[in-house]
Order: sequence, then structure tokens, then C-alpha cells
Amino acid sequence: MSASQDSHPETMAPIVRSLKMSLRGYDVIAQAQSGTGKTAMFAISIPQQIELDLKTTQALVLAPIHDAEVQKLQMEAPPVFIGTPGLLFDMLNWRYLSPKYIKMFVLDEADEMLSFRFKIYNTFQRLNSNTQVVFVFTAMLSDVLEVTKKFMRDPIQNLVKKEELTLENIHQFYTNVEREEWKLDTLCDLYENLTITQAVIFINTRRKVDWLTEKIHAWYFTVSAMHGDMDQKE
Repeated sequence: MSASQDSHPETMAPIVRSLKMSLRGYDVIAQAQSGTGKTAMFAISIPQQIELDLKTTQALVLAPIHDAEVQKLQMEAPPVFIGTPGLLFDMLNWRYLSPKYIKMFVLDEADEMLSFRFKIYNTFQRLNSNTQVVFVFTAMLSDVLEVTKKFMRDPIQNLVKKEELTLENIHQFYTNVEREEWKLDTLCDLYENLTITQAVIFINTRRKVDWLTEKIHAWYFTVSAMHGDMDQKE
């Protein structure tokens, strides 16, 4: 952090500027590319803003899923509650969680959680007026900025130009597949014609994840599946 403190703000990466402003206690709207440390930004900031000796919840992190960095933050900082908007909404309603000492409210992947805006807004209304708010997201949606008007006080905005959302040194290609049933053959062709050591395949349904996992196993490739119906051990 010492280097970033001395750097000129205009020359810093957006996520570093966001971290710096978050550590100073400002409300922050942080947009950055995937893989640039968005989660690390608030994972570093939260422990600096809370009292670790105070054994009560002082920071809320809303996220669509628990990624590894967020889970690590939960373990290292017990005063931090991490969960989905629905879970937090229920915890507050059942009074299992008190908003009294909340100092920081983080919405991770804000662009993915707009459908939960009612529960998020209901949660926010229960917080103290001086609670620091941080929004973190990748895709710029006008709805995201519209929602922030209800939550934030003169936030510092660190946004990324559309043409800068792709990380440097990453080349993107796509294959136009006209019919759903041709996708598997296309994937087979890619594996046969490209040298692939590791790959991540995103699929839009859990059922299709299991189906494709079986197909890839049949090709004698090592593959692991992951979706929301699995428990933490799996």
C-alpha cells in the first residue's frame, strides 16, 4: 500500500484508487475487470475499518456466491457477515443479526444482484446513516448507478471505459454455433485442434453441467463439475 499512497491518483489502476478511497472511509463505486482484485480490495479494507476485538457484526458483504477470497475473509474476520441478499434479509428479520454496530456495507458483483434490489434496499434502511457503502462490479449497467443513488453519500466513482474491460494479453474468440445440438461436437473439435492444458466451461443450467461432465469423462478427460446444488464439501 505504501507505493500506492505516494502515486498520483490519475496514474493508479482503478481498483487501487478504490482501495485508497475505501481505506479513507469514503463511499466507493468500484468497477474493474475480472481478475484484477475487486474482492481483494474490500477484503483488505474491511479489517482496517472494524474493531476486531468487538465480537459483534460490523461489516456486511452481499455476494451472489461465496468465492474463495470471500470465504477466507469470513474466516479471518469473524465480525464480518457474508451472504446472499436473501439470507441477510432473513437473518435481520429473524433478529439473528443486529445492524447496530455495522460500519461497512459491501455489495460484491452488484451488477449480478439487481433482481434482489428490494431486499438489498430493505437491508440498507436498517443500517446507521454513517455506514460506509462500497459497490463492486464488472459490467456497467445504468441500473447499477441508479440504485446507488438510494444507498450512497457522494460516492467516489472509479469506472472503467468499455474498451478497457478486457484484460491486457487476453485474446478473445467466439464460434458461431447455429444449433444447440451442435455445441458438443464443436467443443470436441476445439479439444482436438487446440492445445488445452486447463479450461473453464460456463453453462447456464445445473442439469446441463452434469450432462456435459459425463460426456467429457467419456472422452477420457479429467473434469470437475461445480454448481449451486452441491454442498461445500463437493
